[in-house]
Amino acid sequence: MENLLDSWQEFLRGKRRRKDVADFTLHFMDHIFELHQELKERTYRHGGYESFKINDPKPRDIHKASVRDRLVHHAIYRMLYSHFDPAFIHDSYSCRRDKGTHRAINRFREYGRKISQNGTRACWVLKGDIRKFFASINHAILKRILAKYMADGRILWLLDQIIDSFSIEGRHGIGLPLGNLTSQLLVNVYMDEFDQFMKRELHARCYIRYADDFVVLNENREQLEVSIPPIAQFLENELNLTLHPDKLFIKTLASGVDFLGWVHFPHHRVLRTSTRKRMFRNLSGTPTPESVTSYLGLISHGNTHEIQSVIRQEHPEN
Repeated sequence: MENLLDSWQEFLRGKRRRKDVADFTLHFMDHIFELHQELKERTYRHGGYESFKINDPKPRDIHKASVRDRLVHHAIYRMLYSHFDPAFIHDSYSCRRDKGTHRAINRFREYGRKISQNGTRACWVLKGDIRKFFASINHAILKRILAKYMADGRILWLLDQIIDSFSIEGRHGIGLPLGNLTSQLLVNVYMDEFDQFMKRELHARCYIRYADDFVVLNENREQLEVSIPPIAQFLENELNLTLHPDKLFIKTLASGVDFLGWVHFPHHRVLRTSTRKRMFRNLSGTPTPESVTSYLGLISHGNTHEIQSVIRQEHPEN
């Protein structure tokens, strides 16, 4: 019960004025007691989803659960994050506390300088991406992985309710919804199998993953080339995932490597062209001061002095 109440306070942040949240609040304690009883007696069943599309920057299908079910997601996440997170490798950066894109690109810079010996020799980068990542997560495989982490049947039953609440249309038992908080944790559990393979089997010293994007840096191009077939085979055979053929490449760091919105070079990084265009498009008109400040903070992590000057000239109040 305490976890449900604490989870509700976290869930409420920034959502108090939304109609579905207000409706739930009207009979809040009745809903909480009912939900607690269902979870305790294992009669809880996850409801359906409301779907809509966003551009972030490419079109994505978002599936939004009811307030009741999202509260359960928060309660699960609060309890299980600290159980799983210590088992993940250091260089997994997506949806983890004290991680994120900024730490990932800084780690990339650190590895680039190490391999290239501060730009004095070639540094080769293998860049890979999973095709239709969230839409390809196999429920049976995910459940098998979860069972390795814990033996408590009650927890596994509840996780099954969450996992089985969604499938890609026409593909039963496949896919996780982008809108669920629990999906962020579950995909990290899923992809940790790949992370462990990369570190323990392929011995990739300079390996970084952020969600479905990953890079491996090496001074030897041939080592990266020979690693592609076993990577593809592991993903397909063990995780039912496929490398995106159009987003798989090996190139030198000196030629510029596109990773997490930035193009990286040995001694600097610049904003990806599409990221820069989208930023200026979003800042056109009369953006809020918070939006301008947020973008200035974002682009401060690279060589963007000219871009910052343009933004400050157009929005002098910042």
